[in-house]
Amino acid sequence: MTADDGARAVPGDGFVQSLARGLTVIAAFDAEHPVMSLSEVARRTELTRATARRFLLTLETLGYVRSDGRGFELTPKVLGLGYAYLSALSLPQLAQPHLRALSAELGESTSLSVLDGAEIVYVARVATQSIMSVSIAVGTRLPAYATSMGRVLLAGLPPRELMAHLEAVEPQHLTPRTLTDREQLGAQIAAVRRAGWAVVDQELEMGLRSVAVPVTDARGTVVAAVNASMRVGLGTGAVEKPDERVVPALQRCARALSADVAASGHTGFPSGGGS
Repeated sequence: MTADDGARAVPGDGFVQSLARGLTVIAAFDAEHPVMSLSEVARRTELTRATARRFLLTLETLGYVRSDGRGFELTPKVLGLGYAYLSALSLPQLAQPHLRALSAELGESTSLSVLDGAEIVYVARVATQSIMSVSIAVGTRLPAYATSMGRVLLAGLPPRELMAHLEAVEPQHLTPRTLTDREQLGAQIAAVRRAGWAVVDQELEMGLRSVAVPVTDARGTVVAAVNASMRVGLGTGAVEKPDERVVPALQRCARALSADVAASGHTGFPSGGGS
């Protein structure tokens, strides 16, 4: 983005060109250009060296940029510019753009849920098609033991809480393939904890497969789960082997969302209204 790009994006008498140029200088730094010389900053922002130098020195005085005499780089203080926005967002608001991107990548419905007692509660969802006989929407509740997101969330519980959960729940055969034996469920959840992801194949509904991974906060605590659901036998072979394509995509999504959760400062979310 150049200074001129910003000027065109925000026309009008109230436009402050110097502010736009300062933000352009900040935006010029990215993963591929974490440290730049004055000449590089001027070139990437399409500012003169003198103008770029004034903005860099101003940002350095304010603590947003530091220099070793040869190059300039951003400081962590820049994160504060977006903190107020992120901290005001709820978990569903943070998740929705990530779910949309994941759904577009996989071509499947994606959801986010939290654990509430023995159930998961859908808090965000992007549906590409109707793949379940039961209508799924924000606020829908499903038994944790029979869902991929539920098993991911249960795998994130401390051992005593998980044991108490398994002792209290009364699993029902929702389909002929539903796992209902508590001991087997415990072993399955332990396997999910080791693998870092869960797949539930036709245990909630025949013909439905779902894959889920955990979302964590800044402390590494599992606060939610994100999943993709698909019809068995429909789609590509990558769906038949979720660890080859679906899991990596889910993990990228979860890492990005977890980073937003950590940046927001939230350490836990109430259930509300995504398996």
